[in-house]
Amino acid sequence: MAIKETVFYEGGPHVGDLIINILLGFTVICLPLTVAAIVRALWLRYRITDRRVSITGGWQGRDRTDIIYADVSKIIKIPRGIGAWGDIAVTLKDGSRLEMRAVPRFREIFDYIAEKAAKKTGKPIDSVKA
Repeated sequence: MAIKETVFYEGGPHVGDLIINILLGFTVICLPLTVAAIVRALWLRYRITDRRVSITGGWQGRDRTDIIYADVSKIIKIPRGIGAWGDIAVTLKDGSRLEMRAVPRFREIFDYIAEKAAKKTGKPIDSVKA
């Protein structure tokens, strides 16, 4: 019997990240940023549920990382693109860090992850709002 998960957010990075980086790609020096944005747009997917955070990425979307809220010790958000999207960094209890880049609705997702992690751990999570 499988336990149902309620999906809060499912999707890829913000389209503004791709547009800005393509425009920057007209300068030769920014080509690596443009290639990274294209790869993110093609293969990076976020899935935030009431039980876990799942990130599928890597070359052709072959890598998957799952974290449960009980393992979260700290969360940081950084606005990008004039605040239209942002990055979220989640630090786990073992010291490892998971970075989510160009997240749309990043403020809502940040609050959701912090709330779920606080409920699972029974104590407030260190959150930094940059």
